[in-house]
Amino acid sequence: MKNLLLTALCTGLLATTAHAEGPDHFAGEPSRTLEEAIAHLGDTNARLSELLAKDELSNRDLGTVHELTYTLENALARLDAEIDGMAASLEEVHLGSERVDRERVRLNGMAYLNAARPLTED
Repeated sequence: MKNLLLTALCTGLLATTAHAEGPDHFAGEPSRTLEEAIAHLGDTNARLSELLAKDELSNRDLGTVHELTYTLENALARLDAEIDGMAASLEEVHLGSERVDRERVRLNGMAYLNAARPLTED
């Protein structure tokens, strides 16, 4: 009887610990540059699309989807940061054009175009 109670207690503790910790978390692939973020979006979206095309998603598939989301979140965060920077440069171009500040327009316009180039390249 003691062994049965001890086994039940241990099983309960293990189940509680596993539940409290939740699913494993992954770092995902980092997106250090806009180019990396775009590449990761393309590759990882393709893998996600393949999985979602299945008639049924297995537990393993769901685990893979879970892992893929970390890479996608990293890529989207990089895109967000890069686009914020582009928006700031473009606003400087806008304000410079209103104030007829040619140097401000030229410098910020070039910064904007250089930052945006990876979004418009084939």
